[in-house]
Amino acid sequence: MRYLKEPPDEATLRAIIDGLEDPVENLVRKDAQFNKLGLNEADYVGNVDAVVEVLLQYPRLMQRPVIVRDGRAIIGRPLGDAKAKDRLAAIFS
Repeated sequence: MRYLKEPPDEATLRAIIDGLEDPVENLVRKDAQFNKLGLNEADYVGNVDAVVEVLLQYPRLMQRPVIVRDGRAIIGRPLGDAKAKDRLAAIFS
């Protein structure tokens, strides 16, 4: 999916979050745009509604890639001690 040309709608975001194996706040990129917008990281910790709202308003803030398979979703980047290749292998096994 080319998420900037066709951003996910609310139902799609909620479906991704329902299957997300990562903390919901990790779906939001904490980058220069995030800071420029004056957003606060703490507002998104465990807050599904806030994550959906910010991603609907600012689709560029969605962390990527997001891999969805068989109702499971992961962010295809390293998370903590887990390497991206290990996380990807787990979802495709």
